[in-house]
Amino acid sequence: MGRTSDARERLLEAMLELIWVGSFGTTSVDHICERAEVKKGSFYHFFESKHALAIAAIEHGWEEFRKTLDDAFSASRPPVERLEFWIRHLRDEQVQMHVKHGRVLGCPIHTLGTEVGPMDDLFQKVLKGKLAQYLRYLESAIRDAHAEGVVHAPEASVKAKILFSYSEGLLAHARIWNDLSILDSLEAGMRDILRLEESLVLS
Repeated sequence: MGRTSDARERLLEAMLELIWVGSFGTTSVDHICERAEVKKGSFYHFFESKHALAIAAIEHGWEEFRKTLDDAFSASRPPVERLEFWIRHLRDEQVQMHVKHGRVLGCPIHTLGTEVGPMDDLFQKVLKGKLAQYLRYLESAIRDAHAEGVVHAPEASVKAKILFSYSEGLLAHARIWNDLSILDSLEAGMRDILRLEESLVLS
């Protein structure tokens, strides 16, 4: 008998990888089934369409990524350390993906969001929801840093959006140029945006 107990999980993982590595538009159900090692009949047993699978995959991927964010932004860490941990994770993840796939992949949510554009309301609603949740992690750390007097950010939400846009912009450029060195300025950019003294950031 073939592997059936984890077929749905493998379809989710395959969809996530194909979105990240390639393109949602050019990825077919056949490609997904081949990558997941699942028969087409099993695909339609779990999902009515590629679109439905993609939505489920985004939700699945976010739940996994949120565990990393919960760790990085744990209140047990000083606020600056939370941000430093996050920055390091961003770069380390891209290095790992580069080793695995031979290229810089950037952020899967932004990659998918720019591909589907504003024409797909459901996709946009899901993606915007995840990005809003992501922003709240940054906002919380910046607000706590402000409360401790480490940074001056009375409007933490504004600083969070600027920092997030900066980091995602670098990820997009690194993907376009396929150049990990572009991410070397992540930490310096964070310090500049938050006007952090270098000595306050963990080495």
